[in-house]
Amino acid sequence: MNKNPANFVPLTPISFLHRTADIYGEHQSVLYENRSYTWRESRERCVRIASSLNGHGVMPGDTVSVLAFNTPEMFESHFSIPMAGAILNTINIRLDAPTIAYIFDDSNAKMLFVDRELYSVASEALAIASVSPKIVVINDSFASSQPDVSSEAIDYESLVKNGDPLYSWTMPSDEWSPLSLSYTSGTTGKPKGVVYHHRGSYLMSMGTVVGWNLPNHPVYLYSVPLFHCNGWGHAWTMAALAGTIVCLRSFDPEKVFSLLDEHRVTHFGGAPIMLNMLANASKEIKKSFKREIKVMTAGAPPPAKVLESMMSLGFNVMHVYGLTETYGHILQAAPQASWLNESPAELAKLSSRQGVRFPMTEDVSVIDQETGERVPHNGEAIGEIVIRCNTCMMGYWNNLKATEEAFANGWFHSGDLAVIHNDGYIQIKDRSKDIIISGGENISSVEVENVLYQHPSVGEAAVVAMSDEKWGEVPCAFVELKPNEEASEDELIAFCKDNMAKFKRPKKVVFGSLPKTATGKIQKHELRAAIKKLGEE
Repeated sequence: MNKNPANFVPLTPISFLHRTADIYGEHQSVLYENRSYTWRESRERCVRIASSLNGHGVMPGDTVSVLAFNTPEMFESHFSIPMAGAILNTINIRLDAPTIAYIFDDSNAKMLFVDRELYSVASEALAIASVSPKIVVINDSFASSQPDVSSEAIDYESLVKNGDPLYSWTMPSDEWSPLSLSYTSGTTGKPKGVVYHHRGSYLMSMGTVVGWNLPNHPVYLYSVPLFHCNGWGHAWTMAALAGTIVCLRSFDPEKVFSLLDEHRVTHFGGAPIMLNMLANASKEIKKSFKREIKVMTAGAPPPAKVLESMMSLGFNVMHVYGLTETYGHILQAAPQASWLNESPAELAKLSSRQGVRFPMTEDVSVIDQETGERVPHNGEAIGEIVIRCNTCMMGYWNNLKATEEAFANGWFHSGDLAVIHNDGYIQIKDRSKDIIISGGENISSVEVENVLYQHPSVGEAAVVAMSDEKWGEVPCAFVELKPNEEASEDELIAFCKDNMAKFKRPKKVVFGSLPKTATGKIQKHELRAAIKKLGEE
């Protein structure tokens, strides 16, 4: 028995758009400020753009880069560019010009879609880069600035206007072919290009539907940046469910609360820092909801206190875990019926764990880094999270050595250290380099951070190791207080001492704003550098 066109069709998330446009063509697909589209209109726009891309010389296998906010154009790019047979390369809008130039060169970008507000940094990057992609400018009246653009730049809407609505889109001949190219944030060294295939993105969408218990026609606020792991694949997931996507150009708590209310949003996602901003918003803008709004959060171990605060506003928060290399989430803190009997604080604590594997995730384990054996389920033995599934990357673009290292011994190695509790739920304790070894005892910086977040004055906290003559290393806390709140170093150290094992308390507290990566993650390497500098002074 052999594969044939009747019994085997390559999996691709692009097919979701066509089914939904055929069946729910008049249902709203995208809402953004004063614009809205139906699924039939979205499909036609994407088909026309794909046609125009081919007309401008973009061929199957070429890379098309996108430097844009979460607007309808960014959403459309997740369909139109693959429809032309090209590889979608979304670029973090917060990166500097040299890093963007590196991505242009490494990906060999053939064309660049750029929001006009970002044209200046794109131009600076192109002046450094070796490649010269054709430029397509996205004009948005809600941009905060409108810099002048080159007369040779192509207007995005002209791609729609001049494209063929009857264009026959390019179906991948092999589902194991590149769909998108996402670059790691590159906090140390050059960013690495992570390649996703059509099969993985299709399965990611399906796994999300089941794992998040999504219904037909959800109303989804796109607060997750679409440049980050393709917005966790939710553009494709919402197409599969004929949902309505509410675009959010930039994250602002007042704007988010307003959109949640105005459009009766049912689902949204965001990093813990976003939830923290909502939970700590002023009384004037904060809203609570009688209806349930489901929230997916990922990006760092979320403090249980933040989850508890979000739940009090009417949000049902599900914590998930993943990496750029795994298309986003592959673990979820899937709630159990027995948890409903717990106190809000205990429920938040259980929900803050990384959890168990998503439906599309074949195997996730925690292994001893020395023996390679799986650790016991006792919540104590620490090992590295390793993964096997169809939503692991194809590999790193132009980097065979790094790919081989990441897939050593038949696992994808995350670099995250964790334990497995007796109920099978995985909980991160730290990145390998973030475990603090004090007097021979391992201290989890995440654990100390969680206690600090419970203090009413603490807005954000990060803990790293500090050299100590007696203990070798001790915890040092960097704390950003909430607006108009006060707390002293002695007060926070005493608070930690009262709420955790005495030896785990921070020995020093440094107050001020915390440095973050372009994706909003706290840059602990900068905090370590600051500690080293303090020690030298």
